[in-house]
Amino acid sequence: MSKRDELITKYAADIKDKIGETPDMDLLTKVTIGCGPSIYNNDASTVSGSDEKELATVKQNFLIKKLGLSDSAKLDEGIASVIEKYGKSNRNKYRAVVYYLLTKHFGKESAYK
Repeated sequence: MSKRDELITKYAADIKDKIGETPDMDLLTKVTIGCGPSIYNNDASTVSGSDEKELATVKQNFLIKKLGLSDSAKLDEGIASVIEKYGKSNRNKYRAVVYYLLTKHFGKESAYK
């Protein structure tokens, strides 16, 4: 099993255990691949739910650039909703899981087809 496959398995377990949903493995795999090498870096592989600068980067680089959404208050609400769903007290919010949840939240699975 490759390192990436191990991480995808770990992310799927996170979605099941912490969110209580059964992950769409095909979408999760594509989102993880889309994260590139950041998933292998301890700092870059997670998202700080309380760091405004980091959340602004998620909004700009993922929601607007990758998913093609228009900048609006709805994006901030979506990010807040996903962080809340993942658990604010949960320290390790994996970037791939946050991006997966945002993709589902905004119904933009088509960005990964």
